Amino acid sequence: MIRALALVLLATPLAANPLDGAGFDAYVTGKTLTFGLPDGSPFGVEAYGPDRRVTWSSTPGVCQTGVWFDRDGLICFVYDNDPVAKCWAVSRTDRGLRAESTEGTVLFEATESPEPLVCRGPDLLS
Repeated sequence: MIRALALVLLATPLAANPLDGAGFDAYVTGKTLTFGLPDGSPFGVEAYGPDRRVTWSSTPGVCQTGVWFDRDGLICFVYDNDPVAKCWAVSRTDRGLRAESTEGTVLFEATESPEPLVCRGPDLLS
């Protein structure tokens, strides 16, 4: 019984630490992070620049730019092509970030990319 309990405790991630705006800023600025769903399937990649600027891509080569801000304990994102804020409760775990949207989607930080996010430019031939 004790051995089984020890295995469960080792497999369970440490308690999550909620991040406020300052904590989120300190963790993400200058990074490009890949996020996945709880089942491990990929969800998207986001690059975090200075001044809370972000570039999000859920499809390789297709990007949205925007900004993030903190509001009422949540980290919210507004993108240039979508003015409706998308807000998340973000916490840091022993495995990276865990984010749960106000709509119920849960994401986990999968990796930090050493490569910059690549986005196609506007279609100059149209």
